[in-house]
Amino acid sequence: MSTTTLSSVLPFGSEIGPNGHLLLGGCDSVELAREYGTPLYVMVEDDLRDRATRFVNALEASGLDGQVMFASKACPVAAVCGLFAELGIGCDVTSAGELRLALHGGVPPEGILFHGNAKSDADIADALSVGVGLIVVDAADEVVRINAAAASAGVHQKVLLRVTPGVEGDTIAAISTGQEDSKFGVNLIEAPAVIELIEAADSLELVGLHLHVGSQLGDTDAIRRAAEAIAPLGSFPVVNLGGGLGVAYCDGDPQGDIEAFVAGAAAAARDCFGEGVKLMLEPGRALTAAAGVTLYSVEGVKRNVSTWVAVDGGISDNLRPLAYGSRYEALIADRVGERPDTPARVVGKHCESGDEIVSDANLPAPKRGDTLAVPVTGAYGHSMANNYNAALRPPIVLVSGGKSRLIVRRERFDDLLGREIGDPVRSVGDRDA
Repeated sequence: MSTTTLSSVLPFGSEIGPNGHLLLGGCDSVELAREYGTPLYVMVEDDLRDRATRFVNALEASGLDGQVMFASKACPVAAVCGLFAELGIGCDVTSAGELRLALHGGVPPEGILFHGNAKSDADIADALSVGVGLIVVDAADEVVRINAAAASAGVHQKVLLRVTPGVEGDTIAAISTGQEDSKFGVNLIEAPAVIELIEAADSLELVGLHLHVGSQLGDTDAIRRAAEAIAPLGSFPVVNLGGGLGVAYCDGDPQGDIEAFVAGAAAAARDCFGEGVKLMLEPGRALTAAAGVTLYSVEGVKRNVSTWVAVDGGISDNLRPLAYGSRYEALIADRVGERPDTPARVVGKHCESGDEIVSDANLPAPKRGDTLAVPVTGAYGHSMANNYNAALRPPIVLVSGGKSRLIVRRERFDDLLGREIGDPVRSVGDRDA
């Protein structure tokens, strides 16, 4: 049997088992698929802990006081938020739902930062009621609304002001956020007036500035330029330079360098805002993406010019290929060590030609019943999962040391039907009299 080495994008500690199966966190991935069903999100705990610890240590090594905040939109799961909280990482939330998940996971309220470009009055009330550490002001009108709500609640709320620096990161348009014409934040021209408005508000305390230039960044050049752009707005105790460190999705892609990224952001903060500034960073994808692998069952293989490998999931559990043209790898978990010899297109079960998970896979003689693994799905798989074709959203298992633990259960048909109004006309299995 010809063998090949494991892909570099598999989670920390992945191995080939004695039976040729892919081992994730010491667990046989084929057995995981049998036990929990497919599609299945698998998260490797050791990978999560390794990346989180590297971020925390790198910030400490920078010499600046600071705080790492997990951008939970990447993987809004209570157990993941709680794991990071144990390691000293706070949580960045953008909705009432993410706020509840963070709290449910054990993140202390003072370790939560709440932001978003379209906060409702209910969102603001939620954030104030639990005592979040920071709220990010995204527009001038929010100053008035947050101040009034804080006054009504008898709260003195610390805030950051999100500024759009007019700097574009080297990334695709859909995940670029720092350009001048953006739905996020206030621009450099309006920012001084908004700062004055916040400083005049009786129930708010402006502690710093916030920016974010985009996702899938290879370095901190854009972050430095953005920091330089907003530095003339004034001296504040805190600066939040966002996140955005990119990850490798396919073997051979450049790997994001956590230590270099943190060091570069710290140098930019120090140079632009002074030695005493507190630096906040908001990694999301860089903490969770590589820890995740999605397992599918192969339902069919056929030849229509291309070889089409159809699995039991698709855009309902990974929307990124359709939304962004994102590229992934695919592996046959049952025979992960065998040399691939079949170029194939891995597609989902949904009624869209664009429901294609991997367009250029190379697999070892795929067949129905195989367990197919797609690495680097720990970010924006679960968070963007949906019910297209009334599909049930997958469960998540956390694996470590050869043991697995269910942390999010599979959605059930009762979950779908529970939102429908009115008496059911017919149930599956009913027959005419």
